Amino acid sequence: MEYKEIITMEPGKRGGKPCIRGMRITVYDILEYLASGMTEQEILNDFPYLKKEDILASLSFAATRERMMVAVQP
Repeated sequence: MEYKEIITMEPGKRGGKPCIRGMRITVYDILEYLASGMTEQEILNDFPYLKKEDILASLSFAATRERMMVAVQP
């Protein structure tokens, strides 16, 4: 999944947070819905302008950011 074609960041939109295809829904929003127990289908039903690829791109984006994190040594 190449999230770079789906995830956008614009300084004037949602404080520059990563958004889905230039819309006002953020990657964080999608991740929060999933973490709260919503299924992919429930998210798509609640937000008909989203696509399955948007959810997958959000997960890919989050995984890439996590991989770039530096581990803190005790």
